[in-house]
Amino acid sequence: MSADLSQVAGGGERPRAGDAPVGASPVHARHPMTWVPSVYLAMGLPNVLVGLVAAILYKNLGVSNEDIALYTSQMYLPWVLKPLWSPLLEPYRTKRWWVIAMQFLMMASIGAVAFCLPLDGFFRASLAFFWITGFASATQDIVADGVFMTTMTPREQARYAGVQGMCWNLGAVVASGLLVSLTGWLHGSLGWSWVQCWMAVMLGAAAMMGGFGLWHLRVLPTGAPSAVQGQDLSSAMVSLKESWITLFQKPSIWMMLAVVFFYRFGEGFIEKFGPLFLLDPRAAGGLGLDNAALGHIYGSAGTIAFIAGAFLGGFIAAKMTLRRSFLLLAIALNLPHLTYYYLSHALPTDLWWIGAVVAIEKFGFGMGSVGHMLYMMQQIAPGPFKMTHYAMATGVMALTKWATGSVSGWLYAGVGQHYASFFGWVLVFSLPPILLAWLAPFPVAADQDEPGAPAGGH
Repeated sequence: MSADLSQVAGGGERPRAGDAPVGASPVHARHPMTWVPSVYLAMGLPNVLVGLVAAILYKNLGVSNEDIALYTSQMYLPWVLKPLWSPLLEPYRTKRWWVIAMQFLMMASIGAVAFCLPLDGFFRASLAFFWITGFASATQDIVADGVFMTTMTPREQARYAGVQGMCWNLGAVVASGLLVSLTGWLHGSLGWSWVQCWMAVMLGAAAMMGGFGLWHLRVLPTGAPSAVQGQDLSSAMVSLKESWITLFQKPSIWMMLAVVFFYRFGEGFIEKFGPLFLLDPRAAGGLGLDNAALGHIYGSAGTIAFIAGAFLGGFIAAKMTLRRSFLLLAIALNLPHLTYYYLSHALPTDLWWIGAVVAIEKFGFGMGSVGHMLYMMQQIAPGPFKMTHYAMATGVMALTKWATGSVSGWLYAGVGQHYASFFGWVLVFSLPPILLAWLAPFPVAADQDEPGAPAGGH
């Protein structure tokens, strides 16, 4: 790595007093592979813990499918609303400081979820701490993406997009695969109650977040400073106003936001109801799997398939450029939704076959998600407010998950709680993303945006 790039990777400055807790040594330039994987692992784990694993937890503790879909979907709102507070972070500390602080906050809030579970009012209490985890996770996403974008050129973004996507979803798989599988083993082999199982797993997840915080004290670069860093709150408010104005002044912005919103529209329904379908008994139209089987499918076949898909997607985007590969990546994400339609009709019993079919969907998701993230980074984010504009774009992406998750319970009830009909509608919802990917505008040239420019908000 060249000296110039090393300067950028270090954020272009030495950490100032207060950037890290007392006693932490200055963070020098480090190779991206020392921090990109761990940062995106730490982003994926709490995101999926709040949005997906919470649903499985509540399913095991006897909450209805409709309530699970409604209430856990509301926990996507922190990611939807994060553009409202992202510029307010800029005057204070550095991106590195915020990343680490949020990881320690999530360690505390996830641990608090564990201690809520034995209580009579566990549902409301645990939802409150999941909400805190969601807001901390969304804040971490803002600043961690800021570090990534201000230390990488567009070509490097494409080069590391596979690693970025793989590790984000590896964190997701640790949550939805390994941790869920562990609850199944504790319940089935050791005879623990579901409350005891989930308390142990949540405490383990809290310890992981603390471990990420300690590691990033050593290796995480600061990221490029904001134009308002070190100024007062009024400067951040001016920055917030300007960031919204300049976003909607960008060419084809409404079409680009529509592309971002609909890209994973069908996937949103599968993300919320896929695990419930796999867990529900066959008498209810599900596949009747237990937590251990579900965790193994998500954590083994799903992990391998997603990693392969993410690396292939990153390779294709870097080789062909995003503009020429975007439609292909959108098709790769949406076409495999046929798998759940097939499973809901065939209702196979062989776990190896079920795992193979789910792996096809995960492979497509891994491959296609690369296009989604690069489109937001390279077409919507570029400009003087790169961090805030990217946060706004990912907020629109989270709005998709909130909207699809919120209405998925109503759709499930509207089709008579019939999974085959539900996944038939998912196929219909998977067509607009492909059409919009074909029509997607690309106003920013591939080599137009360079890292290191001060960002007006994040």
